[in-house]
Amino acid sequence: MYKIKLVASAFFLITAYTSCTQTQKPTEVIATDSTSVAVTVPIELKDVNSDLAYDQYLHLKNVLVLSDSTQAQSAAKELSGTLVKISGSENSTKLAYEMASEVSLSKQRTIFTTLSVELITMFKKAEIASGSMFVQYCPMANDGEGGYWLASETEIRNPYYGDEMLNCGEVKETISKK
Repeated sequence: MYKIKLVASAFFLITAYTSCTQTQKPTEVIATDSTSVAVTVPIELKDVNSDLAYDQYLHLKNVLVLSDSTQAQSAAKELSGTLVKISGSENSTKLAYEMASEVSLSKQRTIFTTLSVELITMFKKAEIASGSMFVQYCPMANDGEGGYWLASETEIRNPYYGDEMLNCGEVKETISKK
């Protein structure tokens, strides 16, 4: 019985790891002479505070990709200062503030999961002037429970694992101007 469990566990881990090593292709590529460059079309939200909050969220996501808990604290503090100015974002503000107070990268990433779900909901309701944002998902995050986040490009840069599983995930949804 022990050997069966061991083999099943090994199979699951190998399957999960190989499924998370696939990379996403950028949505738009511009050819210049003999090289191609991936292009990110920046999103612009009509509400100034929402636009700033999205930029600050992306910065927070990016420092989590780098596994830098000190910068994550600073980025979360800035984000909480902007979110407090947005009506209906009280819970998101609280989560960002909580994250700014946390020194453990693991706990920051756990809070980031809930914060991301809150902000995805908020940004889906926001008025978008131009561009797109991408809802991405990693099934391995949070001990296999999964985790969502927002990105400005389709290329996966996983904030839950950093270099360990940088490309684990997939684009689940695109949020664009309605």
